[in-house]
Amino acid sequence: MYVYDEYDQKIVDERVAQFRDQTRRFLDGDLSEAEFLPLRLQNGLYVQRLAPMLRVAVPYGLMSSRQLRKIAQLSRDYDKGYVHISTRQNIQFNWPELAEVPELLAELASVQMHAIQTSGNCIRNTTTDQYAGVAVDELEDPRPWCEIIRQWSTLHPEFAFLPRKFKIAVCGSEEDRAAIYAHDIGLELVTGENGDTAFRVLVGGGLGRTPVIGTEICARLQSRHLLTYLEAILRVYNQHGRRDNKYKARIKILVKAMGADAFREAVAQEWSRIKDGPGTLTGAEIERARSFFTAPEYREIDAAGADSELQARSAADPLFANWLKRNTVAHRVPGYQIVNVSLKATGFAPGDISDSQLELVADLAEQYSFGELRTTHQQNLVLADVEQGQLYSLWQQLQAAGLATPNIGYLTDMICCPGGDFCSLANAKSIPVAEAIQARFDDMDYVYDLGPLDLNISGCMNACGHHHIGHIGILGVDKKGQEFFQVSLGGNQGKDASIGKILGPSFRQEDMPDVMEKLLSTFVKLREGEETFIDTYRRVGIEPFKEYVYG
Repeated sequence: MYVYDEYDQKIVDERVAQFRDQTRRFLDGDLSEAEFLPLRLQNGLYVQRLAPMLRVAVPYGLMSSRQLRKIAQLSRDYDKGYVHISTRQNIQFNWPELAEVPELLAELASVQMHAIQTSGNCIRNTTTDQYAGVAVDELEDPRPWCEIIRQWSTLHPEFAFLPRKFKIAVCGSEEDRAAIYAHDIGLELVTGENGDTAFRVLVGGGLGRTPVIGTEICARLQSRHLLTYLEAILRVYNQHGRRDNKYKARIKILVKAMGADAFREAVAQEWSRIKDGPGTLTGAEIERARSFFTAPEYREIDAAGADSELQARSAADPLFANWLKRNTVAHRVPGYQIVNVSLKATGFAPGDISDSQLELVADLAEQYSFGELRTTHQQNLVLADVEQGQLYSLWQQLQAAGLATPNIGYLTDMICCPGGDFCSLANAKSIPVAEAIQARFDDMDYVYDLGPLDLNISGCMNACGHHHIGHIGILGVDKKGQEFFQVSLGGNQGKDASIGKILGPSFRQEDMPDVMEKLLSTFVKLREGEETFIDTYRRVGIEPFKEYVYG
């Protein structure tokens, strides 16, 4: 993983000192609320419903055990002993005291972490596949490119005050696990005309009030031109994006207003002025970025023997066999496995993890996965490099800590934003809906019979829960001061991405488990063979679901 050099550390330390002084001046009354607002947002600090919320950057979801232990310690010292994993792979503290935030940031800096550009109208954390570097379907590891983008975009003076927040995702695999079609810029690694690395560039995707699937504006961008082309896109957006209405300020609105062809031409004209300028990547710089993401020292393992032992262990322990099937993924190196650590146990807020669990996962990462772990935009964790012979021991420890719920990719592995329990923007409380659905569908055999199913829940139109691209999406809405929930069907985040369609009138909170039961019962009746929910929906459409739910 990337390690700070002296310049990185100096920049982060100086930012902490600046914000310490800014916070002092605000608390002393020397800065107004309006003056302090952009300063705190530049440092990842929101003022939420009940307390400040600090969002910590986790670049492309990669962390070390040392960093995770620091997060655990800070959650005890400055918060309530837990943190939340966000859908941008970041970590959120929900209860820090404003006066203590500068010290919290100083402690983060001691382990090469910060909260810079996790909020505000700037380029946010660049995200990617949680299996990057180890996935069997990977064309190329996207993490070096994410790091190149991170270094270019962090504190970039030209893009510090964009019309609106800006999000970039990179995919390097056959399956899109980064939701690139739902980002302001989505980058897909492809093979260039000469067999080298190139990028397919998508622009204008996004969720929120106006959900849009991204549009391709370049089929094969040579990798050395990555930053200059991104800069050209950002310049067109910065110059022409609307600033008079924040609901129409995202780049997706600009692309739609101009039309894809006109936007592509505007980017081309801007790019022609900078294409071969200082921002052009050299081979040496690309290799420098790649040097931070070399493979760990994998052992040579008798893969056939390891697999045989694993099958024998699975036959002897059905609970382990079930977890192995549901929560682990094939690894590109024989004898190893990718392990998903589920943060979706019934009765707990999706994506939350306690300080003791954080410390355990840090220990397990050191013991089993070379001291590294990843956060996912599905709000789980990943140990990417586990020897097959150690899976049983790992499972036992995860199970004892409540971190082995065997549900990755199924109904109860739902995405859910913090909602009205915390967020001042939310129209409704999303966590109680998630917990009620978890409780209703706690029969895992039934959940498995349903097959893979994405349930995404957002407390408001900002769509932090990605409800638009859930196979089933739930959105909290306000009706004359009352909380209601709107349901959409047919969303999908993959390379066949789609935006869900609204089912019909919204429902009361207490009705949501019954609504879910009707939707799933309809699916079971209509499916053919082993069809997934999204396949059945695409075959029959929304009307049969609507008739049964509202009939």
